[in-house]
Amino acid sequence: MNYFDAPGFEHLAVSHRDGGRDQNPQRTLEVSTNNRFLQYSDGSPFFYLADTAWELLHRCTLPEAELYLRDRAAKGFTVIQTVLLAELDGLRAPDAGGRLPLVDEDPAQPNEEYFAHVDAVFDIAQSLGLFIGLLPTWGDKWNLRWGTGPEMLTSKGARSFGAYVGRRYAQRNVVWILGGDRPVESPQHLDILRCMAEAIREGDGGRNLITAHVWGQHSTSEYLLGEPWLDFHTIQSGHGRNFENWKLIHDDYARLPAMPCMDMEPAYEESADSIGNIAGGFIDDYDVRKSLYWALFAGAHGHTYGCWPVWQMWDIGREPRMWVKRTWREALNAPGAGQVRHAKDLLLSRPFFDRIPDQSLILGDVGEAAFHRRATRDRAGTYALFFLPVGASVALDLAVLSDDRFVSWWFDPRTGASRLDRKGATSVPQTFVPPSVGPDWVLVIDAASAGHPRPGSTSSSLG
Repeated sequence: MNYFDAPGFEHLAVSHRDGGRDQNPQRTLEVSTNNRFLQYSDGSPFFYLADTAWELLHRCTLPEAELYLRDRAAKGFTVIQTVLLAELDGLRAPDAGGRLPLVDEDPAQPNEEYFAHVDAVFDIAQSLGLFIGLLPTWGDKWNLRWGTGPEMLTSKGARSFGAYVGRRYAQRNVVWILGGDRPVESPQHLDILRCMAEAIREGDGGRNLITAHVWGQHSTSEYLLGEPWLDFHTIQSGHGRNFENWKLIHDDYARLPAMPCMDMEPAYEESADSIGNIAGGFIDDYDVRKSLYWALFAGAHGHTYGCWPVWQMWDIGREPRMWVKRTWREALNAPGAGQVRHAKDLLLSRPFFDRIPDQSLILGDVGEAAFHRRATRDRAGTYALFFLPVGASVALDLAVLSDDRFVSWWFDPRTGASRLDRKGATSVPQTFVPPSVGPDWVLVIDAASAGHPRPGSTSSSLG
């Protein structure tokens, strides 16, 4: 069966061979001048909105990879996070084409046939304008705290493999992600990551950003603070419902010197609560939205989404990793996957680089866990945004806005639609009551004279 003939995927049937890398040359990224955001090298904003596809290169054929990538590009994702030496027996179990990534599990002997397949997948991604958030190896290959391993990566091997992939993918749309869901527990672990980073940077000539990915409810700042190769911090907030990822983001945002920060692995849609707790139900799109807006409004520059069947590319006939509700193809249209782009569109419809977190705008209790409310605004006070996870009213101090009059909107995080609420004076506290249909809403308040477009509009002032 041609995968593009599957119901619901007819619009994906255009082959990447009609486009190709030559029509979509590499676009490089850099950290913004205020060290809080990412941008293209021409200075325009880059919103890191990632999907998690850890097993994409290991488990998918090229047509399957194309189907997946076209779907994610159509849904507004900008980054796909995946792994060269994958977690699920990625060294010893052949990929979908019967290839192993290394000869004799030796990082100094990469298998050209395997990497030619990777090249082809990256060609498709680049033709679609997608970046690859690329882990050279999963963490069990250098820290077998758990997993299948084998723990085979030494500092020497990391330097050899890092140089190889750095050179090979120097001209691709790549953000390098070291680590892979493990803590850095020894000087040897740290040296492996350093050798990998130094070799990649030498191999790609410093063209691409480098960050890292650590284990659940921890941050790179715990292990890699001050590492000269690290371009931005990430957290893995973990896979439980209402994990307060904003706390880790708040802490990283406050660290000096300033660096961009983000949640690279929150709870995945369709995972059992806390992964193994099926009695607690499954993470749904509401949980996804809470993690998304809490992190962004606490100061994150971008965010990563994940879906439990999709990260492992689970299909009939495969052993699932814990509880899987349906195949990865069916899960492509999980509600949260289509909703996360609305946060990107919202933030790109307002001045982008001057956004700061500001809880002082909320009068009274900001709430905890599922009831936590977050506020963000720009430094100039031309707008303020408030994520309200439940339908309770909220009292706000709007005196910081740059005008004595405001215009308010209700932005629906499920649909991206916005409705005009009211106009009023910023000189006195204001109380707002969310629409009855919810439960969660984003309240957008603009200074009346700012001239900002409708929230989420693509015609924006990116400032």
